Amino acid sequence: MLFQKLLRPLTHILQVPGKQIRAKFAHTFNYWLKVPEYKRVVVKDMAQMFHYSFLLMDDIQDNSILRRGIPAAHTIYGVASTISAANYLLLRGLKRAQNLNHPEAMKVCIEKLLEVCCGQGMYIYRRDNYICPSFEEYKEMAKRNKDMNMKHLVLKETGEMFMCEVALMQLLRENKMDFTRLVGILGLYFQIRDDYCNLCQEQYSKEKGYCDDLTEGKFCFPIIHAIMSHPNDRQLEITGKILWLCDIIQHLNISLDCNRTDILRQRTRDVELKKYCITLLEKFGSFSYKRNTLEQLDAALRAEVAKLGGSPLLEAFLDELLTWKGGEKTISQSGEDLVLP
Repeated sequence: MLFQKLLRPLTHILQVPGKQIRAKFAHTFNYWLKVPEYKRVVVKDMAQMFHYSFLLMDDIQDNSILRRGIPAAHTIYGVASTISAANYLLLRGLKRAQNLNHPEAMKVCIEKLLEVCCGQGMYIYRRDNYICPSFEEYKEMAKRNKDMNMKHLVLKETGEMFMCEVALMQLLRENKMDFTRLVGILGLYFQIRDDYCNLCQEQYSKEKGYCDDLTEGKFCFPIIHAIMSHPNDRQLEITGKILWLCDIIQHLNISLDCNRTDILRQRTRDVELKKYCITLLEKFGSFSYKRNTLEQLDAALRAEVAKLGGSPLLEAFLDELLTWKGGEKTISQSGEDLVLP
């Protein structure tokens, strides 16, 4: 009974099934790696525990009110209980890794978890201090360079947990294939796709609230594009509020002037204000650029899969991720192309 009470925040969000992306991901890579089913299930279970731990913590850190269309766990069970559940899941995931019976398995998990925590901390620092990353830095995330501050700003737990699963499965088969580029691009694709859907798709509004990234104060991909492509634009004034969207920074990686007020800093839940921001992003071509970028990343992923020998399972997985195309406008071919590593 006590155990059930401890996990009430998790039970709460499990009311609404997720998309099972991580379970599908591990399955697709097993086309190449051929890990025995019982060990693949261990990796999947471990990844799911890490994932739900991060979901619970993310909602607290982002001050989210919805998760999958229902109230976020901490809004019902409190912050303290939700943190306890998240910590428990994280440790249970590590304990599950022991069942792989490989001397390096725990080391891989701990290294990836440390990177995720470091990256999430840097993401929060930048968000809360209004330090906008440059457009080029955002795109550089796919390279998985050694700059952890920048790497995790975009990939966060998505890319690192994908890499953790792949690394563990490779350990179990002593497979030497290099999936670094593929997983790196996939992590970037996931983040840009999520940014786009958060601001543009009705289903995300139902599950997380209308344009939740604006309420979170997040420097998402369209916002960065608008800032970088219109650095001198000062047109935003509504009902007496000066809404600095594009003149946020004087040059790259400079903290915002604390005396200015902008849409991100307000962490607004005002739907009309957020609608106006969306209108501006459309006007500045930020959504067209983003759709074009997603097209390029999808093509790059498919090319990388082919280079590695092809995988019908992974190709089908990529097809499932094309839901961002629903209701999109014609993709603009103008503007700078994304240069991949």
